[in-house]
Amino acid sequence: MSIPTQRKPDYKSAWIFPILGIIAAFTYALLVFPNSFAPAGVGGISTMLQYALKVDAGILNLIINVPILITAWFLVDREFVVKSMLFTAFFSGGMIALRAVDPAILARYQYTSTNGNSTILAPIAAAVIIGSLYGVTLRKHGCTGGTDVISFCIKRYHPEYNVAWISFTLNAVIAVVSFFVYGHQFEPVICCIIYCFVCSYVGNSVVKGAQSALKFEIVSEEPEKLAADLMEHLKHGVTMLPAEGAYTHEHKSLVICIVNKHQIADIQSIIARYPGSFTYITSVSETLGNFRKIK
Repeated sequence: MSIPTQRKPDYKSAWIFPILGIIAAFTYALLVFPNSFAPAGVGGISTMLQYALKVDAGILNLIINVPILITAWFLVDREFVVKSMLFTAFFSGGMIALRAVDPAILARYQYTSTNGNSTILAPIAAAVIIGSLYGVTLRKHGCTGGTDVISFCIKRYHPEYNVAWISFTLNAVIAVVSFFVYGHQFEPVICCIIYCFVCSYVGNSVVKGAQSALKFEIVSEEPEKLAADLMEHLKHGVTMLPAEGAYTHEHKSLVICIVNKHQIADIQSIIARYPGSFTYITSVSETLGNFRKIK
């Protein structure tokens, strides 16, 4: 999970945050509210307060987020806060607007477990959607507001802290509180845990998925031929470094090549042509600069 840092502002992608906020509002209205469970973050707090106090979750979400975002304005870079504000405003506004819609109309599209449907499908489906939105907001240098902003602010001044664990702790408290809010039942707690896990997994996959790759490091006796084969067939650059075995003191070369994940079979077949080679593979979470996504 990337931490927002001071850099030149870029608002070209800001237009997508209102759209993401509206999609999130529909997700809550159709999957979360009808099934009486609290998702993660401030959205979960607002959902529980709406259930217990019958106050609009959209209004509550806005009230809770405003002071958090104002504080973040002075602690985190402005572009990050502006984009997060856009998401929060349209997410809250969308929930408020949907509450004004005729319940009979919404009921046609809501998924609810009260009519015999599976209980866990709603939190899983909601988590997949919100997790995807969350991943996109992070890649566009923003977030979904609430506890995420708090985590980033804490991380700014305590870089030794792990953002994932900060968010997990905050969400764990929400899961425990939901036990008491929803009539001392374990089902909402389980739904919250499932939601948090799936949402985090999907969000991280979206953040890393388009940037990840595989790094092959190959100790070879024929580095020139191997490098030529790799470049010709995989269309990726190759780096060669001198290498010496500590046991035999034999001089060889270390060939390094970073490839797309779907090319793993191709590179393995190329390496198989050089039986004296030794290869190890590591996962690369992100690539920057001149790296082509070969389809």
